[in-house]
Amino acid sequence: MKNLQNENAQYKCSKCRDMTFIIKDNEAYPCECREIREAQAILEKSGISKEFRNKNFDNFDYSHSMQTIDAYKKAKQYVKDFENILDTRHNSIMFMGQVGSGKTHLSLAIANKLMDNQIGVVYMGYRDVLTSIKQNIMDDVYYHKIMNRYKNAKVLLIDDLFKGNITNSDINIVFELINHRYFNNLPVIVSTEKSFEELLDTDEAIGSRLIEMSKDYLVTIKGKKLNYRIYSK
Repeated sequence: MKNLQNENAQYKCSKCRDMTFIIKDNEAYPCECREIREAQAILEKSGISKEFRNKNFDNFDYSHSMQTIDAYKKAKQYVKDFENILDTRHNSIMFMGQVGSGKTHLSLAIANKLMDNQIGVVYMGYRDVLTSIKQNIMDDVYYHKIMNRYKNAKVLLIDDLFKGNITNSDINIVFELINHRYFNNLPVIVSTEKSFEELLDTDEAIGSRLIEMSKDYLVTIKGKKLNYRIYSK
């Protein structure tokens, strides 16, 4: 009995011994730990920090203007509709607007809610990721590994798309990423300070694809006193 207890102590789940299923009468049944383990794996793979995990709909202050109220409603509607639109061309959402307007908070609120529903989301901080890719662009193994992570994620969150100076290399990388997701009906959640016109001016192919993918869930937030970081309580 003591040896069995010591052996079980080596496993996170003593019932299935970390296999996430139990064999009974030659049939495999999911263990009760399976759902928890899958949720943990989704979180670990997301790249979303503990701080960002705290961004949710309940702690978003939408009281500043009708624009923030509309953005909040559109974000919640997107989550509600997600399962029905997942495999369609129009399965994405894009937040466009000034710095500090709550775009990132709402993007993360969506991501966190989807992950709570056991839907995998991968976070891509645009500037940091693009810098890393360009620094290692001659390393084919690294390039394909990192690009495949973002190209094939079930849901991809791109935070601050086209923030800062934009080079031809940036455009080529982003086009490869968005083009793949566009043709494979893979959803994106995008936050950007660019407007419709600025996205199209930056690169028409990228801008037009993103606008088409997000056409039912396009959100624009701009105007005075809409800096969420300054005016939120």
